[in-house]
Amino acid sequence: MKYAFFAVDRLERNIAVLVSDKGETIEMPRVELPEGLREGAVMRVRFGAQNVPDWSSAVIDIEEEKRRLREAKDILDDMKRSDPGGDITL
Repeated sequence: MKYAFFAVDRLERNIAVLVSDKGETIEMPRVELPEGLREGAVMRVRFGAQNVPDWSSAVIDIEEEKRRLREAKDILDDMKRSDPGGDITL
């Protein structure tokens, strides 16, 4: 079974703005998504017929969210280590 991940970019009243791993932005009614959804959450969604997301299968994937946060922290730590500091001269 094929899955995709969507991160919650922001919540605007009754709409959740999601970003796919391909960088596509999707607006979904919050009522169609799992309870407890918050900004920064990562959802795993199964693909249904005709290779489209089956939103009724969406679940919050806490482990994937933790993995992504660790990866982002590692990238920032690497950038900090390579930063010479000081002002930028243009």
